[in-house]
Amino acid sequence: MNIHVSLGPLVSLIAGILILVMPRLLNFIVAVYLIVIGLIGLFNLHV
Repeated sequence: MNIHVSLGPLVSLIAGILILVMPRLLNFIVAVYLIVIGLIGLFNLHV
């Protein structure tokens, strides 16, 4: 069985869980998420 997981939704899921557990991390998680999504778009990565 093959399971294809995209990086964007996986990162957002992990970020959402971390925000629920530790709301103080919100600014850091949002910044990291935006940087990761920006790099994926900039370098046209299809991970």
